[in-house]
Amino acid sequence: QVQLGESGGGSVQAGGSLRLSCAASGYTYRRYCMGWFRQAPGKEREGVAYIDSAYTTRYAESVKGRFTISRDNAKNSLYLQMNSLKLEDSAMYFCAASGRTWYSPDLQFWFGFWGQGTQVNVSS
Repeated sequence: QVQLGESGGGSVQAGGSLRLSCAASGYTYRRYCMGWFRQAPGKEREGVAYIDSAYTTRYAESVKGRFTISRDNAKNSLYLQMNSLKLEDSAMYFCAASGRTWYSPDLQFWFGFWGQGTQVNVSS
């Protein structure tokens, strides 16, 4: 079955950087869209970044220019490079897999497999 496992979270000061990783297994990883989501306490889960099978990427407005999503199909891995971190970036970050192949505006609703999450804490 599909398994996703995140790593790389931690505590960092504002302005710092973190790189999240997600290891995927149990399916043909390269064929499908992947995404990073986050959820802060008391807030709804939000999509942060997406990448499809053709490496097309999309970002939430709040992270554009600071975060970079990438994938290594040879390693069945997904990454999120987070730079210039802000206090409001603090959240649990989840890796997710979609059954879709290509990006579409409604892609955020098509993620059916989730990792357990990795916590990111940004302090002043």
